[in-house]
Amino acid sequence: MSVMKRLSMIFKSKANKALDKMEDPRETLDYSYQRQLELLQKVRRGVADVATSRKRVELQINQLEQQGTRLEEQGRKALAAGREDLAREALTRRSGLQTQVADLRLQHNNLQAEEEKLTTASHRLQAKVDAFRTKKETIKATYTAAEAQTRINEAFSGISEEMGDVGLAIQRAEDKTAQMQARAGAIDELLASGALEDFTGQRDDIQAELDRMGGGNDVELELQRMKAELGQGPAPRDAIGPGQPGQAQQQPQYQQQQPPQDYQQHQDRPPTQPYQAQPHRPGEGA
Repeated sequence: MSVMKRLSMIFKSKANKALDKMEDPRETLDYSYQRQLELLQKVRRGVADVATSRKRVELQINQLEQQGTRLEEQGRKALAAGREDLAREALTRRSGLQTQVADLRLQHNNLQAEEEKLTTASHRLQAKVDAFRTKKETIKATYTAAEAQTRINEAFSGISEEMGDVGLAIQRAEDKTAQMQARAGAIDELLASGALEDFTGQRDDIQAELDRMGGGNDVELELQRMKAELGQGPAPRDAIGPGQPGQAQQQPQYQQQQPPQDYQQHQDRPPTQPYQAQPHRPGEGA
């Protein structure tokens, strides 16, 4: 096989595959039905033309028959008037008209037979076109239903091109959402730990310093508590509970300094009586 033949075969196979992919059976059926309607219209037009020709021949036959009848009457009158020559001429013309009438009748019969044949063919073609139209609509409906069912099955199975694109889009959206959520959580953790500084919010240096000092104090208290458990140092004051030794040391200093009783009594007396301190007697408790 030569190279040109192989190229021609490859081109034809590719073209046939492309045409088969592009072809829609419904469109092909509609085009075939349209062609049949055009052919039926041509047959009907032919029937009309033949009928017109037949009618025209009939009119000519009637005219020639009327002329033959007139010539016959004229020949009778001429013969009655003693003009035999005129009567012979009239009969001769009448004979020629009869010959034309016979030919026209033959044409008329042929046209009538042709008209009947075309009429029968038109009826048959009309019946075929009607049957084809019914079959065409049935095939189109079946093809449409099968196509819809195929698309539904492909959509359910996820193998269709449209649903595949939708599935990929949903997957990409879910991946991006998960990535953004992870990024947001990481940034929140970094901001909370102080690794990143929030420049968009209001900065409170005092609160930040207090938080750092509070964190340091917690570490120191925990360290002192661990030393106390190991016997390496006293327990921290904040770690000593009620009833433990050293509770008196936790009381504020102002609770140990009570005002004198005489001063309290002086505060309870009316303002008109001056305060008089009682003398100290020997033997009384201090």
